[in-house]
Amino acid sequence: MFNPANRKSKRYSVHYTPTVSWNQPMALRDTQEPAPPTTQKLEFSAAEIGALAHLYRGEVYRSTAWRTRLDSTTNWAVVTTGIALSATFSSAEASPLPMVLVGLIVSVFLLFEARRYRYFNVWRARARLLETDFYAPMIRGEGIQLGAGWAQLLAKDYCDPRYHISFARAIGRRLRRTYAWIFAIQAVAYYGKLAIHPAPLATLADLWERAAIGPIPGGLVVAAGVLFHGAWAVLALVTYRIEIASRRERRSLIAMG
Repeated sequence: MFNPANRKSKRYSVHYTPTVSWNQPMALRDTQEPAPPTTQKLEFSAAEIGALAHLYRGEVYRSTAWRTRLDSTTNWAVVTTGIALSATFSSAEASPLPMVLVGLIVSVFLLFEARRYRYFNVWRARARLLETDFYAPMIRGEGIQLGAGWAQLLAKDYCDPRYHISFARAIGRRLRRTYAWIFAIQAVAYYGKLAIHPAPLATLADLWERAAIGPIPGGLVVAAGVLFHGAWAVLALVTYRIEIASRRERRSLIAMG
């Protein structure tokens, strides 16, 4: 028979031993929690690649716009040279002075174009950097190489924009690629004019007489012309050597320059 008095009481208890006491300082409790692992980002997301694509389109547009401005100053130089040639060779008695003056005008156009080229080179360099270090590896199937340093260089160029080349180097580039030919045509046309008009050149004294401009002796005018064209030639050569040295220093990331 069941007797309630003979029932033994059973006690059930749950033992919990905390690993960290809440009485401990906060710094001690924080050290017990494992820190999340930090991983370096190695690739762009789809949204970021799309943004870079739009960025590239914008840089190409700006470089194209500034390229058009470069062509404008070149056209001015060609047109004024053509007008001077027409005036100089219009008759045997025409003066060669227009060829002297057009050389000064074209020099001003060269300075204008060099200034525009420094702006153009900023947009061109950014677009070219994206082509060589972003799109080209992607097309070759190598993936986007973030460790090459091009992304940091491009970001720095946006945060701290500045010209990539000096004014002298910009003059040298436009001089070697375009204006050297214009100056050469002017020089040949000028000395050709002195040699054939109004009659074929017979003596050196005739050359000095034909080259004279008012009270300025002809010898001084010819010497100034040789010095003028020689100075442009020296500038083109010196800046070319600077270009070669700069390319050797950059090695990779050659587009930014």
